[in-house]
Amino acid sequence: MLARVFNTPTPWRSPPPAGSQAGGDSAANNLPNSIYDQEYQDFIYGFVNDIPLIFFTTSNKTTTTISPPQPHTLINDSDDLDSDKSDSDSTTQQLTISQVLRASVGVIGESPLGITEKIVLSGTTICAMKRFRRVTVRKNEFGRRIWSIARIGKQCQYLVPLTAYLYTKRIKFLLSHYYPMGSLADLLSGAREQGQTALEWKHRLKIIQCIAKAIAFIHSQNAAEQDKQRFLQLNVHGNIKSSNVMINIDFSACLSDYGFIHLAAAEAEAEAAAAAAVVHDTGQPQPQPRPQLYDKTVSQESDVYNFGVVILDILGWPSGNKAGGLLFEFCVEGKEEWQASKVFEISSNCTHRLSHARPRIHQIVSTLQHLGGSSY
Repeated sequence: MLARVFNTPTPWRSPPPAGSQAGGDSAANNLPNSIYDQEYQDFIYGFVNDIPLIFFTTSNKTTTTISPPQPHTLINDSDDLDSDKSDSDSTTQQLTISQVLRASVGVIGESPLGITEKIVLSGTTICAMKRFRRVTVRKNEFGRRIWSIARIGKQCQYLVPLTAYLYTKRIKFLLSHYYPMGSLADLLSGAREQGQTALEWKHRLKIIQCIAKAIAFIHSQNAAEQDKQRFLQLNVHGNIKSSNVMINIDFSACLSDYGFIHLAAAEAEAEAAAAAAVVHDTGQPQPQPRPQLYDKTVSQESDVYNFGVVILDILGWPSGNKAGGLLFEFCVEGKEEWQASKVFEISSNCTHRLSHARPRIHQIVSTLQHLGGSSY
């Protein structure tokens, strides 16, 4: 998509109008306008040095040698960031900024923090690149923080593992695993726009259980260790929402963007755009539009609150019926209906107005385990 800018640069010009076929580059024409900001264009056309990426291997923090991550692979708790296994692999390769930008095949998501692009490094290796809009820390501090975040994240199979990062004056990004099914928000909204039910109850329950385990792992981090990590809260996620829940092909879930609030700040315009809801008329019953309910406070209590909001989204924002029961957007009966009702109770407790009245995440995990469901 961006390969042409490294060969024969041409003067910058505004992106073609929506729907235009001129230029012959359909991938570029389909990009959102935010990609064409002047700062990004100035960086591309003024690019001189091909800078190597920094990979998360502790044998040598300046090395750029690593095996690219295989898609859909979960990280086991036994895997360690100190492992040099990837360094000795016969498929090791070096990656630079030009190789990564050339490998970009399109934008797959936008958020107030930045833009996410799909990166195809080879026929079987696909990554996601998170390009931050506005980084709030200097280069050395950014590196120190992201190393701490990556080390912790790789110890939990329910957190999206980070692969590498790059910090330059004009562009800062992270590489992480790619999930072809996309985010939970995409999965739910896509089905609702078509008037369909994308997920059965067993899949929804499995996703909820995975998210709870991810949050429990984060909240279990040693608070005393944070005293050594300046301004870095390692036992809080801080940005839990449906769009930060990535779905595997087996419907297990991984929580993304752990620690990113300590690296970058949200742009006001992008945040306003993300908050704008679009209602599609499909002729089918749909949940009513809702205001942005996520709590932006950085605390464990806020993590629990936002988890409750995610649960409500997964449940389809159920409403009551005349019989005193709940109406869900998916079909449930018997044991499944009882499970869904209990999960709704959990979400109500999580979103309690008083933060001290909300349950602790380990209590939630225990309750969800007693509900049963698929093994994961």
